[in-house]
Amino acid sequence: MAIKFQYNKTSQQNLEKQLGVRERALPTLQNKETALRMEVKKAKDEIINLEKELEKRVHSYDKMMGMWTEFDPSLIGVKDVRLSKKKIAGVQIPILDGVDFEIKTFSLFNQPKWFLDGVKTVEGLAEIGIRREFHNIKLGRLEHARKKTTQKVNLFEKVQIPGYHEAILKIKRYLEDEENLSKSSQKIMRSHQEQRREKQKRMGGEGIW
Repeated sequence: MAIKFQYNKTSQQNLEKQLGVRERALPTLQNKETALRMEVKKAKDEIINLEKELEKRVHSYDKMMGMWTEFDPSLIGVKDVRLSKKKIAGVQIPILDGVDFEIKTFSLFNQPKWFLDGVKTVEGLAEIGIRREFHNIKLGRLEHARKKTTQKVNLFEKVQIPGYHEAILKIKRYLEDEENLSKSSQKIMRSHQEQRREKQKRMGGEGIW
């Protein structure tokens, strides 16, 4: 990124101010990036655990496949998904507090004994599936925030801060060169003036004789 500046003290002071802002912000951004990396890992682990739990439960019901043919899954529906919000490493994340199910009326006398257990089983599987989806949403938001934070850290650390340092150094060198040139010019002028004065003195002395 090309940093625009002028070769004067005002521009130097402005660059130093901008540099200070970025150098103070960088440690906070780095800490945020580290925290987000940890949260991303936790979210991934949570998804893996939920997938394992779902797979484990589904496999445990393999022996009951014959029974499931008698079960009507349309009896169960999701009535409400209770949500809250939480800030994780500065990112607003939806949190699943619970799932409320709606069960259609059915006669227990006309159903097998295991039917109520079947209802609870389907509710449990559905809740795990919903939790997994919410963790995927959470992971997506955390990943997006981490990428943006990493980009900003890289921009400050690798581009802007070195760029401001380089620009300030160029201005300092230019102003030093300008000052040295000015001093040299003044020195030369003084030397010329002294030489003229000396010459005038000599010429004045010769005129007396």
